[in-house]
Amino acid sequence: MIKRSLLTALAGLACLALTTIPVQAQNGIETRLDTIIQKLDASQTTLNEVASKVGAEPLATAPAAATADVGTVAKAEVEALQVNINYVWIILSGALVFMMQAGFAMVELGFSRAKNSINIIMKNFLDFSIATLVFMFLGFGLMFGTSWDGWIGTDSFWLSGHPGDDSLWSFWFFQVVFAGTACTIVSGAMAERTKFIGYLVYAGILSGFIYPLTGHWAWGSFGGSFGVGGEPGWLEAMGFVDFAGSTVVHACGGACALAGILVVGARHGRFGKDGSSRLIAGHNIPLAALGVFILWFGWFGFNGGSTLIANASIGRIVVNTTVAPAAGAIAAMISMWFVQGRPDVGITLNGALGGLVGITACCASITPGSALIVGIVAGLLTTVATIGLERMCIDDAVGAVPVHLVNGWWGTLSVSLFDEAGFDAQKFGVQALGTFAISGTAFVLCFAIFKLVDLTVGLRATDTEQIDGLDFSEHSANAYPDFQTTEQA
Repeated sequence: MIKRSLLTALAGLACLALTTIPVQAQNGIETRLDTIIQKLDASQTTLNEVASKVGAEPLATAPAAATADVGTVAKAEVEALQVNINYVWIILSGALVFMMQAGFAMVELGFSRAKNSINIIMKNFLDFSIATLVFMFLGFGLMFGTSWDGWIGTDSFWLSGHPGDDSLWSFWFFQVVFAGTACTIVSGAMAERTKFIGYLVYAGILSGFIYPLTGHWAWGSFGGSFGVGGEPGWLEAMGFVDFAGSTVVHACGGACALAGILVVGARHGRFGKDGSSRLIAGHNIPLAALGVFILWFGWFGFNGGSTLIANASIGRIVVNTTVAPAAGAIAAMISMWFVQGRPDVGITLNGALGGLVGITACCASITPGSALIVGIVAGLLTTVATIGLERMCIDDAVGAVPVHLVNGWWGTLSVSLFDEAGFDAQKFGVQALGTFAISGTAFVLCFAIFKLVDLTVGLRATDTEQIDGLDFSEHSANAYPDFQTTEQA
């Protein structure tokens, strides 16, 4: 029957629109369409019976093959649309992660003194620029290329042979912004006393070798769906899970930060000869707060985009990415309020970042109630680790080690502690092995690199250079020319 065929065709086309409608609404619409078609079939049967009685020709019925073809075409169109939406989601998420570079720069600027502002901006611009080029030529292949026994990738070092519409490009873009994030974590920890050239050397080595090496162990197979590699790294093969990078990105970057500050030493005047701590206040705390807001915003792409597909699972992931940092900020504020008798803005801001790092590995596999606990513990760990480093006379200018290393460990262990499927001691052991293997390797390699850099091109600025400010000594410039920004009159 012509009407039935037309309705069937329209139903097939409607499938394209249904992909943007909630599942419950889709089910309701499909049920009503089926009901209408059934009624048309019943009406056609009745009319044919009447026609038979009066000796007329029966009405034509749409061929079953035609109906099946319409359904097949509609299904193929829906699948193609879903794939394209996935690519758009990956690119948008990668753009959000790229914005986190601005967040890191603002946090470091706000927590540092005005006389080092240009140096900080230069580091945050150049480490991502270097990471992009080095990751293109070397790092991506080491991380996602064909695996050598689960340890390192061996091909896909230069991607110029892929066509313009290859799915690989969106995946590469999403991964390079992660490499830039891991690299820039170190900048804040070593702020105000690190020579510019020494930092640039480190940025190239971390993004080109250290991060891809350890990343391959946990994420080696992820490029398989995009036409590269496909074999799991040795940790991934054991069942290690780090959904968006609490360890692969943050604990790795935090371990490198710890290695860097141990080699470069504390800022001039940060600690007394007796080991007492001296406050070096940041010059623009509102700017640091803006940076945290930017980072929090970018983290929705960091965690949500790690699905690599656009589906309903994104919803709970971003809910967890909202709950955990909120709980972390409150827990850190209250704990430091208890310790020093007043709420501290720096600890509060870092508590939120600690909650974000903590939820990164487990955001796809735990409930919002568990995310609340993860955030609370992350806030407490941020406070305790910050106080502990200060008492050991380890100078972390922005709190990168408590936020990224300590909470990177915590978030990765939380994958097994709060898994919806229940606690598994063996899985907990794998998670512990993975996070300490990656962060331990990153620490040892970076410590050696920073030592080598210090012995060759130099890593630590002199006391005079630190007093004058790195803007003057490294760049012969002043970020605030209308104001005095050095400690000398």
